Amino acid sequence: MESLSPLDGRYGARLSGLASLLSEAGLNRARVRLEAAYLEALVAQVAPEAFRAVPDEAWARLKVCGDDELAVIKAYEDKLRHDVKAVEHGVRDRAAAEPALASWAEHVHLGLTSEDVNNLAWGTALVAAWRTQLRPALLDLIGALAGLAEATADMPMLARTHGQPASPTTLGKELGVFLLRLADALEGVDRALPGGKLTGATGTHGALAVAWPEVDWSAFGVRFVSAQGLEPVWLTTQVEPRDRLAAHLDALRRVAVVVLDLDVDMWRYISDGWFLQRRVADEVGSSAMPHKINPIDFENSEGNLGLAVALLGHMSVKLPQSRLQRDLSDSTVMRNLGVALGHWLLGVTSALAGLGRVAPDAAAMADALSGHHEVLAEAWQVTLRAHGFSEAYERLKEATRGRHGDVVAMRSVLNDPAIPEDLRLRLAAMTPAGFVGLAPELARRAVADVRARLSPR
Repeated sequence: MESLSPLDGRYGARLSGLASLLSEAGLNRARVRLEAAYLEALVAQVAPEAFRAVPDEAWARLKVCGDDELAVIKAYEDKLRHDVKAVEHGVRDRAAAEPALASWAEHVHLGLTSEDVNNLAWGTALVAAWRTQLRPALLDLIGALAGLAEATADMPMLARTHGQPASPTTLGKELGVFLLRLADALEGVDRALPGGKLTGATGTHGALAVAWPEVDWSAFGVRFVSAQGLEPVWLTTQVEPRDRLAAHLDALRRVAVVVLDLDVDMWRYISDGWFLQRRVADEVGSSAMPHKINPIDFENSEGNLGLAVALLGHMSVKLPQSRLQRDLSDSTVMRNLGVALGHWLLGVTSALAGLGRVAPDAAAMADALSGHHEVLAEAWQVTLRAHGFSEAYERLKEATRGRHGDVVAMRSVLNDPAIPEDLRLRLAAMTPAGFVGLAPELARRAVADVRARLSPR
C-alpha cells in the first residue's frame, strides 16, 4: 500500500509476469545472460580449442541469475555507482569461481561498452514481454470481441454519426470494425520488433580490432545480435539508433488507441442501455446509490491506456535522439518502459474484463431503432433517384430534417403518383430494423478473416 506507483501496489498481482521481465531485477537477469553469452561467443571466436574444453553446463550456470546473484550485483552497484559495471563484476566473480571458466574471467565484458549490454538486454526483454505477456492478452481480447461480433452479426442497431440518428447497422458489424483494427494493429507490432547492436564504445569495434585484428568484428557482432533473436544494426554511434524500438513503441501505441476507442463506444452503449452488465455479488457501485452498476472496467481501461499512449508517444520521440555519440538522458526514460507497458497491459486486460461482464439487450436496441423511422430517408432517396426521381433528396430532406419520428410527413413523399406502385409498396414496407444493408455479412466476414489470420499455423 505504500508503493508510489499503483502498478507495483494496487495492480502488482496483475502485472507480476511483466514485472519479472521489465523490472530492475528482470533487466539485470537479462544483462547477466548477455554478458555470459558474449563471453561464450568471444572465447569460441578467439580460442576455439580452449572453448571446446569448457563443458556446456559451465556456460549454462553462468547465464543463470538468481536472487543471491542479484544481491551481489546490487552491492557492487552501491559501491561503484555504475549498474552495468556492477553486473560485469558479478559475472566475473562467478566465472572465476567456475574451474572451467576461471582462466577466462578477465574476458568478461572485454571490448564492450555498457550500451552493448543494455540495448540487447532491453531488446530481448521487450520481445519476451510482447510474446509472453502483451500479445497473449491482446489475443484474448480479440477472441472475446470476435465471439461477441459473431453472436450479434444480425442484431439491428441504430447508428449515430455526429451523435445523431443515422442509417442502421448491426452490433456485430460495429464490433467487427474494432476487431479488424485490432488484428491489423497486432500484426503491426509483430512486424516492428526492436533491433540490437554490438559495435563497441563509439560504433567502430576499435578496441577489439586492435586486440585481435584478424577477426571481422562487425560480422561477429551481427551474428551475436541475431543469436539473441534481434535484428542486427551494424552501423551505430555508441547507442543503437532505436528507430526500430520507436516503431515498436508506436505500434503498441496504435493498439492502445484502438482499444481506447472501443472503451469509449462500449461506455456509451452501456449508458444507452444497449448492453446489460452482469451483477457481481458483494460489489458496490456507489457509496450513496445502491442501484448502481458502473462500467468500471472500461473506465479503468480508458484511463490506463491514456497513460500508455502518452508515455509511449514520448518514448518513441525521445529515445531515437542522442547528442553526438552518446548522452545519458535516455537512461531514465528506458527505465520507465515497464511503466508504459504496465499501463498498456492493464488497459487491455481491463477491456477484456469489461467485455466479459456485458450482454447486449436486443430489445432495448430494437426499441431505440423503431423510434427513428427517419433513418430510412437515405435508402428512400437513393432508390428514388436511381429510378429517375431527381428531387427525391430535397423532398425527403424537407419531410424529415428536424422532424424526429414524423412518419406521416415522411410517407407523404411516397404519395407522388409518378412513383410506380411496386416501388411505393416496397419502400413503404421497409422498417429501420430491416435496413442494415450488408452489415451481417460484413460482421461474419470480419470474424472469419481475423480468425484465419491469427490462428496458429
